[in-house]
Amino acid sequence: MFILRWLIGRVILLIDFMTSPKSPQRAVEEQAGLDVQTQHLSLYHLPACPFCVKVRREVKRNGLAISLSNINQNNELRKELVREGGKATVPCLRIAPEGQAVEWLYESNDIIKYLQNMVR
Repeated sequence: MFILRWLIGRVILLIDFMTSPKSPQRAVEEQAGLDVQTQHLSLYHLPACPFCVKVRREVKRNGLAISLSNINQNNELRKELVREGGKATVPCLRIAPEGQAVEWLYESNDIIKYLQNMVR
């Protein structure tokens, strides 16, 4: 079973690499404004998770600067996700505006809607 999951994961990564969307070209000021809006966001993910790929593609398609936190590479990130977010499910968008409570958004479609509203 492990080999099958590994193989499917590699196929997902290959297809994502080959069909990766392009980031939009924006004026420097406009991109800087978006970067300020996204500086408090972090996406907890796994590289070969299809739902994570879907969200990462949307991030790239919209040219957003969101930090990526791979929970396979860092066990402390996984522990933080469970401790603060409540579960070890990915993708998860950590929304931590300065001076406000941290929000954890779990569903890929909900994350994409949140990001699309940010770009508009």
